[in-house]
Amino acid sequence: MPATMTSTVPFLDIRAQNDSIWGELTEALEPVMRGAQFILGPAVARFEESFAEFLGVKHCVGINSGTSALHMALQALDVGPGDEVITTPHTWISTTWAISYVGAKPVYADIDPATYTLDPALVERAITPRTKALLPVHLYGQACDLKALTEIADKHDLLLIEDAAQAHGARLDGRRVGSIGRAGCFSFYPGKNLGAFGEGGAVTTDDEDLAERIRRLRDHAQQGRHHHVELGYNTRMEGIQGAVLDVKLRHLDGWNCARAGHARRYGELLAGVPGIQLPACPRPEGHVWHLFVILVEAGEREAFREHLNEQGVASGIHYPTPVPLQPAYAQLGHKPGDFPVAEDVMARCVSLPMFPELTEEQVERVAAAVRDYFA
Repeated sequence: MPATMTSTVPFLDIRAQNDSIWGELTEALEPVMRGAQFILGPAVARFEESFAEFLGVKHCVGINSGTSALHMALQALDVGPGDEVITTPHTWISTTWAISYVGAKPVYADIDPATYTLDPALVERAITPRTKALLPVHLYGQACDLKALTEIADKHDLLLIEDAAQAHGARLDGRRVGSIGRAGCFSFYPGKNLGAFGEGGAVTTDDEDLAERIRRLRDHAQQGRHHHVELGYNTRMEGIQGAVLDVKLRHLDGWNCARAGHARRYGELLAGVPGIQLPACPRPEGHVWHLFVILVEAGEREAFREHLNEQGVASGIHYPTPVPLQPAYAQLGHKPGDFPVAEDVMARCVSLPMFPELTEEQVERVAAAVRDYFA
């Protein structure tokens, strides 16, 4: 029978996380509000320094969104008209928006059937004389195969830019994602592993010249007050977001550890259930479980989600349509069947509740609802 409101397992509970550190947040926000330091300012500078140190990079530039972070990185690296950028069809559309914003052409390679991230072998086959950059996405919190992609980028003298919007804190060979490519791009949308009180983003890099150019670009390309040296943008981070993120960053590793614990428990409770495919995790340190995504048969998905809803369990779909098959990119000429692995995954994926504050009882309830449907 349908669950009551009090027994519902939400897909995400941002309020629970904020409540757990409310005193720290209000303490950090007060000087921003009293000092009216609403755009950039000391709070943003502190967060930039803290996040750079967390990642092990020299520079972090706070931006107003993850989409803008991708845009600013490509712009500052002089990717533009006539260039091609290879990326994934299985992601939120912002990855491709940024390529289009700078006038370059997005080129898609299909995904690995285990990790759902870019397949390096297919990336290499997609390279042409016009390819200038690779833009892989660390999807669902799972780091892509950056070792192979870095080798490809070095071999063909290509830029490697990481879309790390879903992988705050994930590691590969001891290094945090966002510190491995020429630049890392992050989103701090409220539902992310590290989420702001609104929109927010950042570009991270060891390249001092690149960081300095992005700092100019985000602030109307000013080099000194009222001296604009190129076409600029207004993509500055707000002081409130810097303050919130600096507080939350102190808790990120603990929250990610809680997510990993929930993922392990889901795996134990759902092992052997017929009709579902559990997420693979070939590199445990490289997964921070932004989402816990299972696959069901395509024809079962809506009935399955309705069953979960009736049992008081929320769910999501990330994502239903490959980016190159979206109407906005019809001009690229792609058709169903061009990306068979991505299309299969995206027709079958269902995201189960995943956030640090999930209780053991809630995890067990979600798993019971899944088992009940497939029984």
